[in-house]
Amino acid sequence: MKWPKQLERDGYSVLPEIFGAEAVAAALAEWDEVTRANADNAALLAGEAGPAYGARNLLDLWPRVVELLRVEPLRAALLRVLGADAGVVRALYFDKPPGHSWALPWHKDYSVAVKAAGPLGAFTKPTVKAGVPHVIAPQAVLDRMLTVRIHLDDMTPENGPLRVVPGSHRYYDQRNDEPRQPVTLHCRAGDVLLMRPLVTHASGHSKPDAALHRRIVHLECAADAALPDGYEWKWLEQICEEGRAADDAEERR
Repeated sequence: MKWPKQLERDGYSVLPEIFGAEAVAAALAEWDEVTRANADNAALLAGEAGPAYGARNLLDLWPRVVELLRVEPLRAALLRVLGADAGVVRALYFDKPPGHSWALPWHKDYSVAVKAAGPLGAFTKPTVKAGVPHVIAPQAVLDRMLTVRIHLDDMTPENGPLRVVPGSHRYYDQRNDEPRQPVTLHCRAGDVLLMRPLVTHASGHSKPDAALHRRIVHLECAADAALPDGYEWKWLEQICEEGRAADDAEERR
């Protein structure tokens, strides 16, 4: 099955070999520089005496991360799904360092980063994460978003791979998901997973003797620049550079 049909049917699809070994190594080297320059930043998540297992606010810490989405054919795939106005609205980093693993229970991704919490209605449950306001978004917003997970390591049975419930993206409430057998995803470094935010997913701990990291750049993209109820995205970096140039020109007028 071709990826657009699988994405529509199951809510996820893997694009293999988008990045070669050199591109993956370059991204890892750039990320290492970012972590050294921001060692004291609260957006870097690390346990006591342990390496960073995650990071928030990548669009501030590592602005060039958006360039990863402009690599073909990934850029074309995103514009096909989200349209020419598609933009990155949040970026995260995950790792399961050897000896410092973690796990997540079954869940859907409801939170979006906004400039400020406003009137509650369609948006609910305001929180602040690493200094950035977040709210729970309605299904109408989440259905027009797509998560891009760029794998910088192989994701194997040993290092806590992602598990997903096919078709669960059709339901806002996890309790309404159809009873479907979960699928465990195995990816190679350089593969890209496209996933709808409402896909129910989870991951377990790496095996105790696992020596492999599971480093992933997680980028959340939206089809629409505007949000309802007067809300604004905290970040919005257009994927299509032509559209970004047009916006810059409009601002200068």
